[in-house]
Amino acid sequence: MSIAAAATRRFAAGRSSPRHPNELDAMRISRAIETRERYRYVQPTVQLVENGYLVRSPCCSRKVDPEGGEIDVAWLEWDELRAEWTLLRKDHAAGCWLEDSRYARLGELLMRLASDPARTFWQ
Repeated sequence: MSIAAAATRRFAAGRSSPRHPNELDAMRISRAIETRERYRYVQPTVQLVENGYLVRSPCCSRKVDPEGGEIDVAWLEWDELRAEWTLLRKDHAAGCWLEDSRYARLGELLMRLASDPARTFWQ
């Protein structure tokens, strides 16, 4: 049995709290986004939200916020029943979140977020 399947089983059997968010993975996410390829000179933050994490950063390009305020970059959402991660990006013009991709492991998601070749996250 995989680790994800065992954890899902524990949760379904009556575990009182979900695995995410937690401080350990929040630190892991913070370290991973330090290796990103875009806007390396700003300091993003990772906030714990229900079922996951919200990455926010000062807006350097000023395309989204002309005053350079803090904007939403990514939402990492854990689905306990499916035992998978969903990576969402913010459509700032429409003011909504759009699904980018899904992953079985957090590490794979973090590689996608850090590389961001199409600049869909780090705008």
